[in-house]
Amino acid sequence: MMDRRDGFTLIELLIALAILALVATLGYRAVASLTDSEAQLAAEGVHWRNLDAFFARLEADARAAVPREVRTGARVEPPWVGGAAESGDAELRFSRAGPEFSAESGSAGQRIGYRLRNGAVEVMYWPYLDQPATVIPQPYALSWESRGFASLISTRSATGAIGGPHWASRRFRVRSGSRLRSATAR
Repeated sequence: MMDRRDGFTLIELLIALAILALVATLGYRAVASLTDSEAQLAAEGVHWRNLDAFFARLEADARAAVPREVRTGARVEPPWVGGAAESGDAELRFSRAGPEFSAESGSAGQRIGYRLRNGAVEVMYWPYLDQPATVIPQPYALSWESRGFASLISTRSATGAIGGPHWASRRFRVRSGSRLRSATAR
């Protein structure tokens, strides 16, 4: 008779190690998926907070809009001007009321604009409402990245109303691919 020893055979050990390796691989993939999802969720949260801040800023500026034409050199610009270039860049300029109580001479009003240039949104400030044609606005990049910011295009050159222009397209494409619908102020 053969003498049997207590213990495992080589085949049993190899099968146990294979099962352990499979469980470890599945566990690693699950943990990696969770951490990737958490990082993506955090990035999306930052994106949506930036988007919310951008639209709150745009709304506050639009609420302070005044129906005043602007003299730029020898020509007169309507209160609301919007347009788009063939490159996909867009721009919106309008007149905005200044702060009520300010000692600054140019604070009675201001020309402000938003521009999409090379995929980044910039806010532009002109020093005064009426100015020479040589004055260039001071642009500031906003901390919001966009893949496409559709339509800051007005159907008319100006409406003359504080409610702003009637938008030709009311869709705004956001980074995640979903769309926000904007309401037309009347």
